[in-house]
Amino acid sequence: MADPKLLQTFPNPAPGRDYVIEHTHHEFTSVCPVTGHPDFGSITVRYVADRTCVELKSLKLYFHGFRNQGIFFEAVTNKICDDLGALLKPRRLTVVSDWKGRGGVTSVITAEWGKGAARRRPT
Repeated sequence: MADPKLLQTFPNPAPGRDYVIEHTHHEFTSVCPVTGHPDFGSITVRYVADRTCVELKSLKLYFHGFRNQGIFFEAVTNKICDDLGALLKPRRLTVVSDWKGRGGVTSVITAEWGKGAARRRPT
């Protein structure tokens, strides 16, 4: 499993301003926990930093930790969101996973972190 201890931060160079930081990892891989087949997708992390920003090499190494992990799309997206949210405590954070099709089906999963996001209940 990807280890959130791999993630490193650096001070936000403009903490007085809201600005959007977006990182996309186009070669994300994990494994389907049912079939054992590889899953390929893109992960986009979009956030407004508060005091810290995530360092990119550490983010890449963290993402690589999922490579051989059997995990559902929904779980991986929410784990990334939870790990980055806990680390950065950003003003806003959205994680979008966009998965390559298999069997004619594609999936896009979006998770949000922040005030109220964890309290929302499906209707």
